[in-house]
Formats: sequence, structure tokens, C-alpha cells
Amino acid sequence: MHEAEFADILRTNANSRCEVTEPPEALTTPNPLLSGTDHDTKVSVSLIVGTDGRVHSPLILESAGENQDRAVLDAVRHWRYRPAMCNGVPTEAEGKVEFSRR
Repeated sequence: MHEAEFADILRTNANSRCEVTEPPEALTTPNPLLSGTDHDTKVSVSLIVGTDGRVHSPLILESAGENQDRAVLDAVRHWRYRPAMCNGVPTEAEGKVEFSRR
């Protein structure tokens, strides 16, 4: 099971203010297979959804061990999104996703 939160990546150009924004829309986001016997396993990962809808720069924020972290990173690298939109133009968005086994 996973929950995701997304935020716009702020740009330095004052002319590119987003008046109408849409977060990324998940197209393919299968859950990673978390193994082990600990049913309270939790892994948090930060990522960027690029203008191409692919995940870039995934980073483990809360670890559950090397094997669990690797499973999460392998899974999110294959996720696909419809990119976030800023005034109708695709834009990058930063996200945080938490995975848990309960």
C-alpha cells in the first residue's frame, strides 16, 4: 500500500507563475514487494515526476533496510505518470511516497 503527496517545483522565473495547476496523475504505479516478517515495515521515498511522466531522482527518506529500500527504488523507477501541469504546460513536480506493510 502506498500514499503519495506532490508539490510544484518552484521556478526562479517570475513570469512563469502557475495560475492553474494540476498534480501528476498516476498511470502505472505498482506497489513494490516488501519482504520479511516485520508487518510494520515502512519506507518513505522522495522523487520528482518529470515533464516526460517518468520518475527522476528517487531518494530514500525513511529506510526499512537495504533489501526493502532496493525493492522500493526498483519499483518507483518504473512508475509512469501524466505529468503535472502549470497553465496547461507539463512541469516537474516533487513527491513523497510512503510504503507500508500492514
